[in-house]
Amino acid sequence: MALHQGALSVFENNVGVSDAVLLDPMTEDAFIANLEERFKHDQIYTYIGNVVVSVNPYTRLQLYTPSVIEEYRSRNIYELPPHIYAIADDAYRSMRDRNLDQCIIISGESGSGKTEASKVIMQYVAEVSGKGQDIDRVKEQLLQSNPVLEAFGNAKTTRNDNSSRFGKYMDIEFDFKGDPIGGVITNYLLEKSRVAAQGPGERSFHIFYQLLSGAEPALLESLKLTSDHNSYQFLNKSGCINVPAINDSENFHSIRNGMEVIGFHQKEVMGVLQLVATILKLGNITFHHKGNDDGTDGCDIGSTQEVSEVCELLECSVQTLSAALTQRTVEVRGDKVKTDLNSGEAFYARDALCKALYSRMFSWLVQRINDSIKVKKKVKTKVMGVLDIYGFEVFQHNSFEQFIINYCNEKLQQIFIELTLKEEQEEYIKEGIEWINVDYFNNSVICDLIEKNNIGILALLDEECLRPGTVSDKTFLQKLDSRCSEHPHYESRNCKKTQSDKSLPHDAFRLKHYAGNVLYKVEGFIDKNNDLLFRDLSQSMYSCSNTLLKTLFPEGNPAQKSLKRPATAGSQFKISVTELMKNLLSKNPNYIRCVKPNDDKKAGAFDLSIVRHQVRYLGLMENVRVRRAGYAFRQNYDAFLYRYKMLAPETWPHWEGLNSKGVETILQAQRIQSEEYAIGRTKIFIRNPKTLFDMEEQRRERMHYLATLIQKIWKGWRQKMLYRRMKRSQIILSANWRAFWAKKCYRKKKRSALIIQCYSRGWKARRLLRKLKHERRRLLASIVIQKTYKGWQARRLLAKLKHERKCLLSSIVIQKTFRGWQARKLLAKLKHEKKVLWAVTVIHKFFLGWKIRKEYSAKFRRIAGPKIARFFKIALKKQYLLKLRDNLPSKSPISLDWPKAPTRFKQTSEELKKIFHKWRCAKYRSQFDEVSRYRMKEKVTASNIFKDKKELYPSSVGEPFKGDYVALQQNPKWQKLYGQSGDQQIVFAEMVMKINRANGKMVQMLFVMSSQAILIIEHKTMALKYRIPLGQIHRISLSPYQDKLVIFHIQKSGSENGDILSKKGDFIFSCDPHVIELVAKAYQVVQNQTRKPPEVQISPQLFAEFKGSSVEVAFSKDSQSIQGAGLKVTRKGNRLDVFNA
Repeated sequence: MALHQGALSVFENNVGVSDAVLLDPMTEDAFIANLEERFKHDQIYTYIGNVVVSVNPYTRLQLYTPSVIEEYRSRNIYELPPHIYAIADDAYRSMRDRNLDQCIIISGESGSGKTEASKVIMQYVAEVSGKGQDIDRVKEQLLQSNPVLEAFGNAKTTRNDNSSRFGKYMDIEFDFKGDPIGGVITNYLLEKSRVAAQGPGERSFHIFYQLLSGAEPALLESLKLTSDHNSYQFLNKSGCINVPAINDSENFHSIRNGMEVIGFHQKEVMGVLQLVATILKLGNITFHHKGNDDGTDGCDIGSTQEVSEVCELLECSVQTLSAALTQRTVEVRGDKVKTDLNSGEAFYARDALCKALYSRMFSWLVQRINDSIKVKKKVKTKVMGVLDIYGFEVFQHNSFEQFIINYCNEKLQQIFIELTLKEEQEEYIKEGIEWINVDYFNNSVICDLIEKNNIGILALLDEECLRPGTVSDKTFLQKLDSRCSEHPHYESRNCKKTQSDKSLPHDAFRLKHYAGNVLYKVEGFIDKNNDLLFRDLSQSMYSCSNTLLKTLFPEGNPAQKSLKRPATAGSQFKISVTELMKNLLSKNPNYIRCVKPNDDKKAGAFDLSIVRHQVRYLGLMENVRVRRAGYAFRQNYDAFLYRYKMLAPETWPHWEGLNSKGVETILQAQRIQSEEYAIGRTKIFIRNPKTLFDMEEQRRERMHYLATLIQKIWKGWRQKMLYRRMKRSQIILSANWRAFWAKKCYRKKKRSALIIQCYSRGWKARRLLRKLKHERRRLLASIVIQKTYKGWQARRLLAKLKHERKCLLSSIVIQKTFRGWQARKLLAKLKHEKKVLWAVTVIHKFFLGWKIRKEYSAKFRRIAGPKIARFFKIALKKQYLLKLRDNLPSKSPISLDWPKAPTRFKQTSEELKKIFHKWRCAKYRSQFDEVSRYRMKEKVTASNIFKDKKELYPSSVGEPFKGDYVALQQNPKWQKLYGQSGDQQIVFAEMVMKINRANGKMVQMLFVMSSQAILIIEHKTMALKYRIPLGQIHRISLSPYQDKLVIFHIQKSGSENGDILSKKGDFIFSCDPHVIELVAKAYQVVQNQTRKPPEVQISPQLFAEFKGSSVEVAFSKDSQSIQGAGLKVTRKGNRLDVFNA
């Protein structure tokens, strides 16, 4: 039957009895039978007053959904079926509304579900409290602290796959609104012995298995580990590696994520994992026996590879750690003597170091979590504490750990009974009812036996540990026998009263706890209580470069030498328990008693003997008896009157008087004897549960009658309302029909009238239209006649004008033709006369030539013709050269004038033009000194680089290159700081804007280029920011547009500052307005330095290396100046945009 579908009473829809206080008869068998009956119907929670008994179902039930949380939110504890949510809500509202600090104490055996119960409480508080970014962050940190501490503090045991091997108390702090703002976690007695040894079928702490199963291969390699669990001595001895219900790999990633959410830095997480790996590696170190020359025993380390890897993880020397593991320093009268450890002592020292490492690391983890979740502001807070601590433990072999745990449970039982009785007594006094004394087992006598000063077991144990001389577990047992033998709750084989009890071994003692008798073996009590770590090991840990180890082992600091003996484990735990008890007593307690139904972790199985044992040692029956003392049931008047008011005619349906009088009226109507109840100030107290059950039965019968009455009245009302609706509908239908018919007749008449009107108006309109059409046709006919007549007149006039124009054109054509004939005739005559004249001239030339040849034929040789021709050529060349000499252009190198040459000497003229230009350039250069010549060379370099490639270049041609624009040579700071360095020869100096690689922002810097390097200097303080050797520059990049941006690309291989430059990447500067000069000079000095010019790249899209990543630099066409007010340089991912905003 569903238990969470509406607001159900604690008495309804439940199997068995929801509150054990109401059981009748009240016996142990009835109590356990009630638990079993409810457990088999998945009702795992049962009340004992305001105490919740939780039976672990070993399966997931649908009891923890958000809808269930909403049902229990702000509801009375008895208004819904028993649930942890009810206790959590009651505590939360009491803390928030009544300003009372609360604590929820969760107790029970290992495997009974304490850890899960604490998670459920945390889940509920996180869900019902306020929302907000900061609040949600605090909630997430508080929730994530649980899995992190479980990984390092929980382990698989034979009874529980996720057993908490430490005690935990968490104070959650809230503000005045009830929103969580922080917390504090306190841990108690971590079972660190589990690090080095586990029982059969058990595992060490979860983190070891999670690391090996879930870490990436690269991480395991860095930690010197492999994923094989069996290769580690600390893990392979118990025979249990994998647990079917646990996914170690998935949990490891959850832990990493949880630590990140809490606020652990990556370096801190790595440091913790290194310590975990160190412990695993230390467990593989072995020792071999050796005999010393003086006859004493010593040992050698058998696994040097493991030691070196451990030292690499801890960042210490192999010699230091090896000496600490195999030797011990003893100080005698101020002298230090080193003694060798035998193999057994060395193994003990190794295990002690591993346990100390893990225990202190766990304490550091708790402190680190507290630093993250603590309240950051000083505000007044309210507190809700959650105590999840080990339950009473009784094993086949019980040692020091079980003794300490059971002592803690004794104290909790003592405070539980005291607070329960105190709460009952206060309620009776508050309500004005006589208090009845209750007989119960007071376990303060057992607590005194354990903790009392000077004569308690813990005090005797400390006394034995501090006593000089030979101390052993047997001497401790002898001391106990001599001091405690008369105590009624102490038994030993050496006590007179139990000398014949063969169930008692000679090396053990037995205590009669409130939960039963427990036999403790004294073996290991002394060592575990001393909990000593050789000072050599502490000093070796402190000497490691690992900063975390210096925090964990402060006593290893040689500068803080102290001979004071550290406090024993027992005394430390006693102090912690005392502080815990004070803390719990200062708060309003709420209890959750967890019970496991079987030892096999099997769902649905309920072992009566196991449950009976837990019921006894949890003191549940005593709790019930305390609650039932005098009166078994109590309830506020208003709630009682509201529930049972139907049982009396006077109170039904409304009671106008006082609630207390109404309650009395109900009880009298039920004929309940006055001795069966008591009237308090605000509550009614009922002595016998049977009275309440009888009233519940009467209420059910009365509710059935009232339900029938309600149904009858409701059905009559329903039929009456149906009749009224039908009558109202009939009237509406009639009215609507009449209206419809009237509208229909009206519309028909209206349509007929409209048709008659339409026909009449149509006839009149057509008659008028015919008249208008006739008049329009007459008008159009007159217009057509006029148009035709006027057109005839126009055509007649046009014909006359065309005839006159043709006559005029004909006379013009005749004149043109005649005049053309006359001109052609004259031209032919002139051409003929010219031909005749040319013929006469030619004939005359031939005649003269014939005459000369005839006259001089005897005087000339045959080769005279070629010679004459050569003569004429030479004469022509001489004439051309002399004319060119007299008409040479200006000697200015920029002059483009040159005399025009005959066709014959065109090629010669071009060659002479080039020669002349080179000559006048040489003459022009000879006028300059060396500096001016170098600047001219820079101008030529700039021309070769930028001509026709960059839009900005033409404007720079007429500007001279100055180099030093900030008068750096005259700056006294420069002379003082860099005057004697290799950068004293300045090639270029100017204020530039350095572009930030990350976001494109600009910072003004002093840019200095010497003959050796480029210097980036903070211009106010002259502090050197970067020095870029010229040999490191292999490429210079610019855009083809008007911007002044330049990128210097740095080579990966470094020389001076190479590592820094390689990490930083390329540099971007804006040099306005001398970027052309900057690149030209950089080109020259890099070429002079490296004998190889740098590559100059001019493109609208460039690539640069920023901190190891390639970034695209894109230029916009309209970018005018990188320093312009409207221009921005922005970086988005791997792209740097230069654009005009």
